[in-house]
Amino acid sequence: MRTGEKCLVIGSGVSGIGSTGLLEHMGAEVVLYDSDDRLDVNALRAKLPAGSRARCVTGALPEEIIKNTETVVLSPGVPTDIPLVNELRERGAKIIGEIELGFQEEKGRVAAITGTNGKTTTTTLVGEIMRAHFGEEKVFVVGNIGNPYTSECLKTASDTVTVGEISSFQLETVMDFHPRVSAILNITPDHLNRHHTMEAYAAAKENVALNQSGDDICVLNYDNAYTRDFGGRCPARTVFFSSAAELENGYYLRGDKIVKSENGKARELMDIHRDMKLVGMCNVENVMAAIAIAEGMGVPIETVLRVIRGFHAVEHRIEFVASKGGVDYYNDSKGTNPDAAIQGIKAMDRPTVLIGGGYDKGSEFDEWIDSFDGKVQYLVLIGQTREKIAECAKRHGFDESRIYFADTYEECLKRCSELARSGDAVLLSPACASWGMFPNYEVRGELFKSYVRGL
Repeated sequence: MRTGEKCLVIGSGVSGIGSTGLLEHMGAEVVLYDSDDRLDVNALRAKLPAGSRARCVTGALPEEIIKNTETVVLSPGVPTDIPLVNELRERGAKIIGEIELGFQEEKGRVAAITGTNGKTTTTTLVGEIMRAHFGEEKVFVVGNIGNPYTSECLKTASDTVTVGEISSFQLETVMDFHPRVSAILNITPDHLNRHHTMEAYAAAKENVALNQSGDDICVLNYDNAYTRDFGGRCPARTVFFSSAAELENGYYLRGDKIVKSENGKARELMDIHRDMKLVGMCNVENVMAAIAIAEGMGVPIETVLRVIRGFHAVEHRIEFVASKGGVDYYNDSKGTNPDAAIQGIKAMDRPTVLIGGGYDKGSEFDEWIDSFDGKVQYLVLIGQTREKIAECAKRHGFDESRIYFADTYEECLKRCSELARSGDAVLLSPACASWGMFPNYEVRGELFKSYVRGL
């Protein structure tokens, strides 16, 4: 980035604000733009650091800005193929994302984690392991987890470690991004309204290893067809983990034990019941991935296992909330797609009242319904997808009399508390995004927890 370069930041959320601040630090001339003409320009400016000279624009973007822009930084929520971005690209502007911009100022080593499900838990756990070994002040956890890379990259040094949760949206726009250790936890259908095809979605995920070489490590899920296939094409040295197969080399589950195998020589590392506070096979896989990533970054296994033993579930991911009247309530609001929600069902060991539905991302729900396996006693549905899910459930033999619709979240939660009996569980695991009813899955989960605690 050269001094005076004309840059356009599209999107005024935390990523956009972080990008604007970093670009100004780098000497660029910046326009911060949001297409929402309901936003107040002065309110937008108030989000920027004191002394910012960035120009703020909402609504229609003036032609003179389009004509003069040299570099465009897209926030993750901005698709790369909308007409404005296409026009800027055709005019010769360089299109990058916030992750790529942050990496330009990175001075330390990076571990980057992507995948359809498990990213936040794995990233949080890896961050805790890194802090335990390298020190609190030497570790930065950034990306899709909610902390912009551009807000932390200037603090990095040759002895620091950055752990990034990187979404497919963020990986669409990487160019030079180069983690020392990358991981693709799994790839299952999601965000097809954005990526359009599974091939495009998988290709975006694979970009996490785009610039890696044989000196780097890529941690992959052996049990997932997409990631196992990528292992044969990955430019980095691949390390597999598996909950279903014994591996000659890698990490796998044997009975109740996580095992590390090197050239067929196995070493038991931990007992998943005694040494883990997390529940569900999805979290066993997350823990195996975290061990592989941490060891790849040079952390001693004794430190890794010590941190895992004390690690609790990430908020909104199969999170136990409370027991009320003999009913256990679980918040899995982060189950925003069918595959993630399947893991929530698998973690239940009792009759369950399930809350499902939300924004339609183009997902199919057949496998999710099949995973109910007799555990789901009642299905309470909300949001845009409720009819679609109900029809799918009926096709798969789910009793129509046990399906309920709710027009409001409060009505939904009240219905669940009425249906549940002592010994049951109530699980919020919607298999859908929250948009339309809530600004994000965090708000959805917090409202669920607030309601439960008030029972």
